[in-house]
Amino acid sequence: MRKTGVICEYNPFHLGHSYQLRAAREAAGEECALMCVMGGNFVQRGEPAVLDKHARAEMAVRCGADLAVELPLPWAVRSAEGFAAGGVALLEALGADSIAFGCECPETERLEALARALTGPGARELIARELTAGVSYAAARERAARALCGEDAALLRGPNNILAVEYLKAMALRGSKMRPIAVRRFGPGHDGGEAEGMASASTIRELLLAGGDVSRLMPEAAFEVLSRELAAGRGPVSAAGMEMAALYRLRTMTDAEFEALPDSGEGLWRRFMRASRAEPTLEGVLAAAKTKRYALSRLRRMALWAYLGVTREDMAGEPPYIRVLAVGKRGREVLREAKAAAPVPIITKPASARLLTGRAGEIFRLNARAGDLYALLYPDPARRGGGGEWTRSPFILPD
Repeated sequence: MRKTGVICEYNPFHLGHSYQLRAAREAAGEECALMCVMGGNFVQRGEPAVLDKHARAEMAVRCGADLAVELPLPWAVRSAEGFAAGGVALLEALGADSIAFGCECPETERLEALARALTGPGARELIARELTAGVSYAAARERAARALCGEDAALLRGPNNILAVEYLKAMALRGSKMRPIAVRRFGPGHDGGEAEGMASASTIRELLLAGGDVSRLMPEAAFEVLSRELAAGRGPVSAAGMEMAALYRLRTMTDAEFEALPDSGEGLWRRFMRASRAEPTLEGVLAAAKTKRYALSRLRRMALWAYLGVTREDMAGEPPYIRVLAVGKRGREVLREAKAAAPVPIITKPASARLLTGRAGEIFRLNARAGDLYALLYPDPARRGGGGEWTRSPFILPD
């Protein structure tokens, strides 16, 4: 069976995501199984997902995906480079033949040229040289790309182009044989409001948190899952609910714990530590630590890593297991083939996670602790019990 993969967050699942799944299937062929590697309960921008990962995975298979698996926490809450590397590794482990991604520029050759340049000799040195000028990493990367590729470096101003290039970089570094499928993105960007009959994920999240109606912005099947979760008191989840706990964690951390945070080099950890011990709000901490060089998204992720107890060592290597969240129409067949060849354990029954040893066991336990902290953010206190990671089975789409 041929398999196409998509790396995503689906936070929350909306019409643009439904379009991407349809376009990926059309490009790969109707007979091709469609697999999603999804972020978990905490997402790349450094915040909790508005809905729990199981609900979002169910939305994906109800809207056309054949399988949804989780990108473990240390990769799901990283920069675009780490997020892409983890996702590509899991797709390779599942035996994907191709990878589909949304982007502002659907010209794969131009994106591949950027990826080759940024993984080629001299790229790191160029980026490091630009960083010494005090600019952000994004600006340094674009300047380096301009020196190597000319005007096409401007493509790196599109957030989905950036992720696409990172997927292609990860594939190049692995020598992957997966075929890239670029799907042109329509509608607004991530923070772009509404356009062309679609809304950005941020717009939908803000509407949900304000109690607004999002039914017109989501596929019917996804909205049904959302309605069920809201009625059950399991959403919407807001970052505001974790603020006091996050501030408590930050104020009780030692210097060594700040220094152990990922991406905290070049003295950033000291700046972040001083802000954490002085500012009265989490946004105040981020604003006080931010500079022209350090993007707010990087600092937001640092605060989340501190809150969840993620260290630099947790991010080493590749995801050491595959956790299945939802199984669609062809998902059983995909899993049968993958289990016979995957280089890492595939977890379909939560009880089998207790058999994981070594690094796989450590990362799963970290994921489980994060799941318990996420549950504390549910609107209904009766839903805030712990231990769900060890008991909840994948959603199986009925025949």
